[in-house]
Order: sequence, then structure tokens, then C-alpha cells
Amino acid sequence: MDNKTQSALQNGTVIYFSHGGGPLPILGDKSHQAMNTFMEQLPATFPVPEAVIVISAHWEEKISTLLGHPSPEMFYDYYGFPPDAYKIQYPAPGNPELAVKIKKLLSDAAIQSKIDPERGFDHGLFIPMKMMYPKADIPMLQLSLIRGLNPVAHIELGKALRPLLDENILIVGSGFSFHNMQAFDWSGSNTTDSLNDAFQNWLIEICSTQYDPQISLSKMQQWEMAPSARYCHPREEHLLPLHVCFGLAEHAASVVFDDYILGKRAVAFKW
Repeated sequence: MDNKTQSALQNGTVIYFSHGGGPLPILGDKSHQAMNTFMEQLPATFPVPEAVIVISAHWEEKISTLLGHPSPEMFYDYYGFPPDAYKIQYPAPGNPELAVKIKKLLSDAAIQSKIDPERGFDHGLFIPMKMMYPKADIPMLQLSLIRGLNPVAHIELGKALRPLLDENILIVGSGFSFHNMQAFDWSGSNTTDSLNDAFQNWLIEICSTQYDPQISLSKMQQWEMAPSARYCHPREEHLLPLHVCFGLAEHAASVVFDDYILGKRAVAFKW
């Protein structure tokens, strides 16, 4: 089956993108302008989903955990920002029924999981979703990363979610393809960075332009061997949502964003 045929049979949409620096995209930070435009225009490129699942870089649990609250509050998991950053609201409904369904899928794949009935939406969800779906009228669900940040475990997590592709569900890996906090340019200036370019180009090759089911899988499993891997990701929590998306998908991705955020080049993929 070729990529075009595979995509035609897939009802769901899978996206990995960079969600920016904390609440800055919502607060009008100039270094997020390209990202804001991308987020606002992105929903027009696929059908309106019946539900959204977000794998956020900002939630790690011992075992895979699903958000089970029917009306999640905001979890302001950032600090040091102006007061308005702690007034942001995104009153989208939760999706406890879908959480139960996904827990069954994970169990069928021998992946331990649980449902957290109390946790709210963190900014890995409410910042990008507020730009994409400002009416907050689509049920939202979060799925955690697994502590230890094992790349193989997160690819397997994605594979377990593949039955969801038969439904009109948007699955989002909300991370950041460059996440070296010490190297960001908080002034908003875009700077050429050959080390970052090497890693972003590597991601594009293995996920898109030179995608091969076996070779790309092996390279994603051993991502630390990629050019400048640890420069771009001193800690990999913002990369591993991509591994979940990669495990979900069975074909090459399209590059839907390749621009600067906080002065550094970042990419986004859609399957």
C-alpha cells in the first residue's frame, strides 16, 4: 500500500508540533509570530475532529496516564510570567469516555495505564488549542509521557493507539523539536545555528523525505546518535511526543512548519 492510499484510508489526523515557550504565544511575544500564524491556519488543512488527544511534553507519570476529568481546569505549569499568564482559560470539555476506551487499547497492547480524574489541562494543550480551536467546543483529552523517557516505549505507545486512526480524531504530539533552554534567543532575534539545522534536517529526513519503515524506526529508537541530538535536547521530554506520533503513523509525514520560534528553527509534521 503506498502512502497516498494509506492516507486516504485514514480518518484521523496525527500532528507533531512545537508549542512554544510557556504562555508567550498567547501574550503576543514577537518571536512566536510564525508559530501563531501556523497554529491559527492549521485546522483548515483537515476536517474538524470529533475529539482531540494531546500527548504533552509537560506530563510524565510512572505509567501511561489519561486525563479523566469531564471539565478540566487549567494547570498553570509555568512560573515567572506576568499576571495575565495565570488568567488564561480554555474551558473545553474533557473526554472521560474516550479515556476509558484508550485504557482498553493500551491494556490490549500489554501497556500499563491509569486514569487521573483530577488533573487539569497543562499548557502543552491549552496554549496551542486556544489558537487552533478558540471556541473550546471540541472534547479534549491528555495522555502522559512515561517516566524514564524510553524512546522504544513511546513508539510502542503510539502503535497501541493505531485503532484510533479509524475515527475522526486529531492526535497531537505537543512538544518542541528544539528544546535547549540555554540556547533560545529570548530577544526574538532569529539566528543561524548549524548544530540545530543538522538535527532538524535529520528529523525531516527520517520522518518525511527519506522515510523508510525499518530504517526510520531504528533511527528514532536511537535518536541520541543523530547529529547534535543532545545539544537540541539536553532532556528529551519535548521530543518524545514525536515518537508517539511516529509509532501511530505507518507512512511518511508531511513537513507543515519549518520556521523560527524563540530564535531557533523548529519543525512540525502531519500524517
